[in-house]
Amino acid sequence: MALITYHNQMDIDFGAIERIGAALKKNGISRPLICTDKGIVDTGIYDALRLALPNDIAATVFDETPGNPTEVAVDAALKLYRENDCDGVIAIGGGSSIDLGKGVALKASHDGPIINWSAVRGGRDKIGVAPPIIAIPTTAGTGSEVGGGTVIVTEDGQKVVIASPYLLPKIAICDPNLTLGLPKHLTAATGMDAMAHCIEAYLTPVINPPAAAIGLDGLERVVKYLKRAVDNGQDKDARWNMMMAASEGAMAFSKGLGAVHSMSHAVGALPELGAHHGTLNAVLLPAVLRFNADHVGNKYEKIRRAMGLEIGADISNWITEFNRTLGLPANLAQMGVTEEMIPALARHCMTDACHFTNPVQPSVEQYESLYREALNAE
Repeated sequence: MALITYHNQMDIDFGAIERIGAALKKNGISRPLICTDKGIVDTGIYDALRLALPNDIAATVFDETPGNPTEVAVDAALKLYRENDCDGVIAIGGGSSIDLGKGVALKASHDGPIINWSAVRGGRDKIGVAPPIIAIPTTAGTGSEVGGGTVIVTEDGQKVVIASPYLLPKIAICDPNLTLGLPKHLTAATGMDAMAHCIEAYLTPVINPPAAAIGLDGLERVVKYLKRAVDNGQDKDARWNMMMAASEGAMAFSKGLGAVHSMSHAVGALPELGAHHGTLNAVLLPAVLRFNADHVGNKYEKIRRAMGLEIGADISNWITEFNRTLGLPANLAQMGVTEEMIPALARHCMTDACHFTNPVQPSVEQYESLYREALNAE
């Protein structure tokens, strides 16, 4: 067992879910709202949590988390939270369920719409104490279990970033057993989300050497273990290392993220597409890396070393080929994005929190060009 205290405490171990009772007791939670989705319930993963809960815990379940968590869903879960006099949140699932759980904790303790607390409106400095959250990831990608950030689609269709130390889960219970049945395409997509986090966090101009080092270590793990996890979902060594890489990606992005995430947030806000965040990051990463190349000093040299590439190797081309071997889409067109959507998507990027920590901030026209490059990639 590795017990790591960075932003929060992370319990990573096969069978770690059995310690949920101790985590609840430590944080004074006896009536949790469990935030999850139908897939977690239908596949039986929720049963592992249910069986591990002590008999004296009175839990309420919200299992309607959408693929991209919305304020509407947060409000529906919040209604259950208040009706059942809940005193904390257990979020079990992928990043969507964990992000939704953070949204519930925020709105349970703060009045007003989600947009009021967004990062671009100075929400970080306005958010105060919130109910305790325990996060149990069932994918290895977002790292939301060790971060204080959440991304929610507001009622008016904006996908906004909210960040506060008060939304950081008290404990992250990271049990790789819960990822053994993850389908190949989700293993690949969530794993590339972790890669994007590690790379973008490392490239931001924010100075945070520990976070930068963690990002490079996470990147090395993704390159070494993601394909193994995709090829053999029962590879426990690969699953453990990918769960660690996912958490490391989130630890690293305390430095911030960049244009890849600004662009994926914009597309992810379109309900008609239902585009998966990690898959978007994978498809967008090569184009943004080419755009950033002249603005990052010698950082690509360290990225190449972490990835095990030769000196001067083209990182963007390598990632494009890696996406192909993982069975991910080659371009945005395959994900339903059209040329007509690009102007509005580019404008959305300009107000996304991640835009401001890219190595160089793209203009609207440059975002349009990046979208077209990713739209037509082969």
